[in-house]
Amino acid sequence: MKFKYLVIIFSVFMFFIILSAILLPLLLAGPEFFKYIQHFILPLVAFLVLILIIMSLFFLFNYRLFSLLEREDWPALSFYLEKQIFEKGRYSSRNVRLLASSYLVISDYSSVIKLEKKALSASPSAVRENVLVFGSARILNGNHNESAAFFKSYTGKGKKNENLWIQWFYGFSLLLSGDFSSAEPEFVTLVLSSGDALIIGLSSYFLDNAILKHSMKTKECANTAESGKQQVRKSLKNLKGWQKEIDKMGTDIHAAIIKKYFDEAGRWIFSL
Repeated sequence: MKFKYLVIIFSVFMFFIILSAILLPLLLAGPEFFKYIQHFILPLVAFLVLILIIMSLFFLFNYRLFSLLEREDWPALSFYLEKQIFEKGRYSSRNVRLLASSYLVISDYSSVIKLEKKALSASPSAVRENVLVFGSARILNGNHNESAAFFKSYTGKGKKNENLWIQWFYGFSLLLSGDFSSAEPEFVTLVLSSGDALIIGLSSYFLDNAILKHSMKTKECANTAESGKQQVRKSLKNLKGWQKEIDKMGTDIHAAIIKKYFDEAGRWIFSL
């Protein structure tokens, strides 16, 4: 749905709430209601009107950004955000994430790294809160050793809900670089302690299908992979449940770049 229609719907909804806040007590209480209006209803109406004004101003201020996102005009969106960030110094986490993601969509990986360096200087938190986006650029560009070093440096330092994925991508980068002996303990740890079905499933899949043949502890590796597989089968029941978990990640870049592994792991877990 177009952003402007969402704003119109919201505005109409708020208008009816405000109208109801005024008229409903009047209809229920009668004329004596007026002596209470100054103390209760007027502050409530003023608060609702304030919310409506703030939302409208937010939409108007970000109209250009929303319209470019809606059209999926990534080059134009990149140009707009470059002006906001580099010229106006607006290094918010949201702006940085959107610009980095736009670069990734058009496969401009070098610009992602340049953005990261500038953001590190101007607002380190904007990089720390978007570790998965910046790390994804290194993976997509084939810099696996560099991506492993990058993810390792941010292990346990990202946003709370992303730290497990940062650790997983560290192991994944080690795997892509051919360092199986270092990747194995990362995936084993995630299977045993992460508690996240997707991370357990992916880690188990790679332990069984990529690392096992290189492992110095084949029995432990195989047992961990099988244990993780059974955990996921027990919690998600079937491939449909697995897909529902994937869908919860939405359009996150880091989820998109490993989509084929999600599919392969799902078929392996549920033996399709």
